[in-house]
Amino acid sequence: MIEYTMNDDKAVEIEVDGKTYMRKAIKTHFVKQGESYIDIMEKYVLPNYKEGDFISISEKIIALCQNRVVKREELKIGFWAKFLSKFASHPDTGVGVGETIKMQYAIEKVGLLKVLWAALASAVTKLFGKKGVFYEIVGQEVSGLDGFYDHVWAEYRDIGIEMPENPSGVCNEIKDKLGISCMIVDANDLGQEILGCSDDLKNYNLKEFIKDNPAGQGNECTPIILMHEKKED
Repeated sequence: MIEYTMNDDKAVEIEVDGKTYMRKAIKTHFVKQGESYIDIMEKYVLPNYKEGDFISISEKIIALCQNRVVKREELKIGFWAKFLSKFASHPDTGVGVGETIKMQYAIEKVGLLKVLWAALASAVTKLFGKKGVFYEIVGQEVSGLDGFYDHVWAEYRDIGIEMPENPSGVCNEIKDKLGISCMIVDANDLGQEILGCSDDLKNYNLKEFIKDNPAGQGNECTPIILMHEKKED
């Protein structure tokens, strides 16, 4: 019998669209660059999976498996990264473009002109209480960059983890090979986003299942959350 347990401050049961679901935080090993996400799902998910279940997967482990990594040594920090990062915010939940290396990544990813426009627009709109404009302009590739900090894992100090490639395609591959319905999510305590899902989940209100960031923000090592519909006997 499967025991449904969650991280300490998260509820096991959640109600979505009038149905009650049991959730299980699936603990894995520390996933490293170049591993197989198929092997990971087969090892950790299949023993817990029942027909009708589905899972959410942290985008970070998929990106690592895909080698979507940029190394600190590959980014040469220039004047504009040093200058612009001084005016960026420094959120408690993780390091953003307030760090020069992430600002340099943004410049190289989308170009200096776009970053300058985003910085100017952000400065103006903050005067009116609107936040997040910088990332709206530079886009998901920049806002989704993880890593380059060792607040939780020392291994992430010198690497940046980019967004996974073709997340819906990955989900459909997992579904086809293992029979596991899944979604890939970018979630933290400030917000959650569904990056992709297997075709059979497209009509689900998926964001509601992870609205409390059930995978956690620290060193839980629970990048996979299993959802199981609770039905009356």
